[in-house]
Formats: sequence, structure tokens, C-alpha cells
Amino acid sequence: MSFLKIKWVLPLLVVLLVVGCGYPQLSEEEDAVIPTDYTYIIGPGDSVSIFVWGNPDISTTATVRPDGKITIPLAEDLLASGKTPSQLARMMEKELSKYVRDPQVVIMVSGFEGVYSQQVRIIGQLSGGGGFGGSSLSGAGIGSSSGFSGGGGFSGGFGGGGGGFSARAFPYKKDMTLLDLMIQVGGLGQYADGNRASIVRKIDGEVQHFGIRIDDLIDEADLSANVKILPGDIVIIPEAFF
Repeated sequence: MSFLKIKWVLPLLVVLLVVGCGYPQLSEEEDAVIPTDYTYIIGPGDSVSIFVWGNPDISTTATVRPDGKITIPLAEDLLASGKTPSQLARMMEKELSKYVRDPQVVIMVSGFEGVYSQQVRIIGQLSGGGGFGGSSLSGAGIGSSSGFSGGGGFSGGFGGGGGGFSARAFPYKKDMTLLDLMIQVGGLGQYADGNRASIVRKIDGEVQHFGIRIDDLIDEADLSANVKILPGDIVIIPEAFF
């Protein structure tokens, strides 16, 4: 393992060793802060379809670049990232009005990635992770739902087929729960300690930590452990102590 990888990995190991210790369990009180006005925000990697009524020649589809901008006919380098679809449509109408009389624009989004602040990220002992090993980091990285090395975490090393350290990110879906997230992830790794897992959540601008009980939810079918997931949540799954 290279020095650069060791330098990057060790802080994560420290986090995984201490999570779940002394954090209050996520309760119904914190569970009640789900945003009722949640609206998807466009992010880099999203695909946006632009329909300009009565002008099929300038209707098009564009992918939001890593810098958050898109280019369409008659308009270059429009900032799309950080805007809702309706906000982007109104901005395009203003830009296109220089060339088209009273343009009416509708935006449809697909290929959802979203902005980091709305993504749900999960890191630690996950099913299918490959563990640490001799290969260098590759693939889409933490900001993609494919995780490290095309979804398999760090390739090689300990963890094997039973799961290991990996990290993944998903766009938040309205009314998402912990169970929904586990289904998307595919479950925990063989050496995970789900009842020592935790959620890092920002509430009123303050970062807070809460314990969650994934083992109770999955193994015991304890639905009281099926807490709500919020945009921007970071779920950390530590390795069990043997």
C-alpha cells in the first residue's frame, strides 16, 4: 500500500473505530425534522432535457458538466448546478428571450446525481466491498453511486466476498428510510457491527451524531429502528470487535 493511500485511509479507520460510542440513539423527535418542502436540486452529472415550446430546433438534452454548467443552442455556459428544475427553466427563458419571442421552457431531469448537500452517503463495512488491498483507487469515487473501484470498494485485501470497507453515495429520495437505504446498498458486510452504526446529520447548521440499530432492524425485524433518512446524511458502519 502506498504512503499516499495510507495517509488517506488512516483517518477513516479512526472514525470507524470510534463511531457508535456514546452517541444518543436517533429518536422520533429528531426523526420529525424531515423537510416537507424538499425539492430536488440539479447537480453535476445530471442529464437535463430542455423543451422550448414551439421551438423544437433549440430543444435539446445536456449533461451538467463537473463545473456545474451546461451549453445549449443560443446559450453557452449556463450554471445549472444548485438550481431546481423550475429555477433553471426560468433562467433559460430569460437567456433565450434575447433570440426567441416569449420562450416557454420546461426542464426534465434524469440520471440523478444531485448536489453533495442532498446526497446520502454511506461508508464502512458494506456488502460486496472488497476491503483494503494493493490496487490503487479507481472508479467514480465517493461522489458516485458506484463507489470505489466500480462499486466494490478498495480491491483486494481483507474483507473478501463477504464485504469490506467501501463508500457509496445516492441521491436522496423523499420519505427515504434506513431500510430503503440498506436495500439500495445491498446490506452490511460480514464483519459489520450494525448496532454501533451512526448517522452524521446537520441540524440547524450544527453537525450532530446519532446512533442507529441496523442489526435490530434487519435481523430482528424491529421497525422501531427504521428511522428516517434526511438529505445530506452520512451513515457510518463500523467493523465489529471480536
